[in-house]
Amino acid sequence: MAAAVRALDLLVQGSELPAALPPLVVLHGDDGFLAWHVLAILRERLCPDEADRDWAWREFDGAGDCDPRDVFDEAATIPMFATATRAAVVRNADGFVSATREALEKLAAAPARAGRGIVILEIKTFPATTRLAKAAAAHGLVIETSIPAKVDLAPWLRRWSQSRHGLPLAAATAQRLLERLGTDLGQVDQALARLTAATPPEGRTAPLEPDAVDAVAGSPQERTAWEMIDAAGAGDARTAIAHLDALLAAGENPIGIVAQIAAVLRRLSTAARLLALPADAGRPAGVEQALREAGVAAWPKALGQAREALQQLGARRVRRLPVWLLDLDRALKGEASRGLRARLALERLFCKMARDAAPSGRGTARPRGARE
Repeated sequence: MAAAVRALDLLVQGSELPAALPPLVVLHGDDGFLAWHVLAILRERLCPDEADRDWAWREFDGAGDCDPRDVFDEAATIPMFATATRAAVVRNADGFVSATREALEKLAAAPARAGRGIVILEIKTFPATTRLAKAAAAHGLVIETSIPAKVDLAPWLRRWSQSRHGLPLAAATAQRLLERLGTDLGQVDQALARLTAATPPEGRTAPLEPDAVDAVAGSPQERTAWEMIDAAGAGDARTAIAHLDALLAAGENPIGIVAQIAAVLRRLSTAARLLALPADAGRPAGVEQALREAGVAAWPKALGQAREALQQLGARRVRRLPVWLLDLDRALKGEASRGLRARLALERLFCKMARDAAPSGRGTARPRGARE
């Protein structure tokens, strides 16, 4: 039986598991949120009665004092008066796999038998070229618990929110959550739980709009960082510097702050570059299309703020943004790596972006093609 399953699909579809689980199940990847939920699904499948879980589901720490004989004996013991399937789960099992590879290869190739228990391994790496990986792929069950590098998580997040929390999300709302919190699915799920608690039942009949995200997504420091970026884009250097002061006082690393700033400013620079293309070279039809192609979230508030930032900065300064960011990065990794010098380097960027920073007559110039 060849089986390869993505945890992302398993969590929102549930029907990816085979009817009869093989003797060896391997969870490999580095996302703890996905691994935890997959183990919960397997536990529910193998031990549907909670009363059986104390004896039928046993977990071992592969990074600690884990005797392989205990693991295999646990899986081999046949229950006499219960329907649950015994499962021996080895967490952090990379070292355990190295020590028991030959026995695991035999287990992976063994046929499934009624009443026989299974071994579940939770590991970080599982090279496909090894004999164990080939045997597990051919006869066992392999579940990937990593987030693929180029996957679009927004559609998955909408399905997860609906199935797990009963909260429908607009496409732009899912994008907003991921923009605010990144791919840390644990944090994203906590934000969804807070959104659900803050939304009355009658408000869950229609997809939730993105404006609801800002009040609950992320820590106070994260929200302050986005407020700082919004103020800088609007040309309000005074407010941006005040938010910067709050972030630094809270212990935020200047390099981490710059990473957030750069992600937003590069989108503006990309949009301006697209708008400067000749008409026959793929220039977008207008500012909104250029912003979407540059990666700005497709919802009115985000597009409106980005449009205003483009117009406020003007074509000349927008084209200079990558250079300014490169200079800032070099400074923070060199002479301005800490303390007041780091603060000053960031404040200089905000002053360059300030509403009155451009020469007279050029401060409101629009990128080519940005006419209404």
